[in-house]
Amino acid sequence: MNWTVEAGWLQEARHKPSTNFNARPDGCDISLLVVHNISLPPGEFGGGYIEDFFCNELDSRKHPYFETIAGVEVSAHLLIARSGGVTQFVSLDDRAWHAGSSAFKGRENCNDFSIGIELEGCDDQPFEEIQYQVLSELSVTLSGHYRLLSTDRVVGHSDISPGRKTDPGPFFDWDKLKPSIQQR
Repeated sequence: MNWTVEAGWLQEARHKPSTNFNARPDGCDISLLVVHNISLPPGEFGGGYIEDFFCNELDSRKHPYFETIAGVEVSAHLLIARSGGVTQFVSLDDRAWHAGSSAFKGRENCNDFSIGIELEGCDDQPFEEIQYQVLSELSVTLSGHYRLLSTDRVVGHSDISPGRKTDPGPFFDWDKLKPSIQQR
């Protein structure tokens, strides 16, 4: 698919705006792509709970795990579902709350200068081929739009928050993604 970015929004994505964002610092360059995984409840897919979580609409009574994350305010720019569908929660030009305490090459607060892409998945199961395909397409589009993105500026959450985060996890195959950025 050809993806189009207009005013920070992917026109071909489903839009479900979150209130969990704020402005990037003045003059901040978008120069990092952070790959995450998420499943809610953990290890389960579908159900729309991720979207509810990112939009502060998660009903904590629906699953015991949800009680442990009640009141947490997080978001990502994009979610790639197991089916390959893409939902956008925050404008790419704004700061989504996906990285938390983080640093990349000595620069702290990665939310300031990164785009966060969540893959519906978990650390202990393989991702779907369609997810790699869509992530590769998005990587090419984003690296074309934000010229400071490059192969060495695509990382996992575990790379910028070592010891605190493990995603996208050992089942994520980086070899299926890295060449796409080099194609731009």
